[in-house]
Amino acid sequence: MSPATPTPRSRRERPAKPALTGPGIVATAVGLMRSEGLERVTMRRLAQELDTGPASLYVYFRNTAELHAAVLDELLGEVDLGVTVAGPLGWRDRLARILSSYIEVLYEHPSLARSALVTRPRGERYLDLVEALLTVLAEGGMEGERAGWAVDLLLQYATATAAEHGTRRQADDTQEEWDALTETLRGARQDRHPRIAAAADQLVSGSPEARRTWALDVLLNGILTAPAPDGARG
Repeated sequence: MSPATPTPRSRRERPAKPALTGPGIVATAVGLMRSEGLERVTMRRLAQELDTGPASLYVYFRNTAELHAAVLDELLGEVDLGVTVAGPLGWRDRLARILSSYIEVLYEHPSLARSALVTRPRGERYLDLVEALLTVLAEGGMEGERAGWAVDLLLQYATATAAEHGTRRQADDTQEEWDALTETLRGARQDRHPRIAAAADQLVSGSPEARRTWALDVLLNGILTAPAPDGARG
């Protein structure tokens, strides 16, 4: 009886890698951003994390900007849209709640907020956010181009606010910078900058929340009273 042929041993030293998927890549990118920052979420660094080559990722995303947009869209799932449906709150208050939740999400990742100023998401969660805003605006009497342009303006303001204040909130010398600015304004010379000298306290008054509420009121009042936009002219 001839000896049994030995079973060939696999040279694989670890289990087979799971197949790449778009959602899986985005989930890994989100985790990488949380641990290392958005600046480190590059095709090359992400490929290392997934134990694959960068070329494999370009099948799903054309470039890093598109990847960052997908990461942003994933995080938009954390925005509270529960106040979209009419309830005890008026439409302005509900709109403010949605935008405040959006800002708070971006506050935690100011680099992502800065990226969102030039790169917009295109996924389902972004569409959910826009749908919610249009729904509440419609209750306030805004339809058509007025509502469409309003969404763009409101999200631009909210994103810029998150990028500015989120960055400052993470900085170690934020209070020192604010104190220095306050001192500069209050020290303005009456002969050269008389209006600043007279309004120094007003220029630095109010909490960030109060200023955000006022700015939203200004935007909404302007949107409601400005002439209807004429997209055809453009």
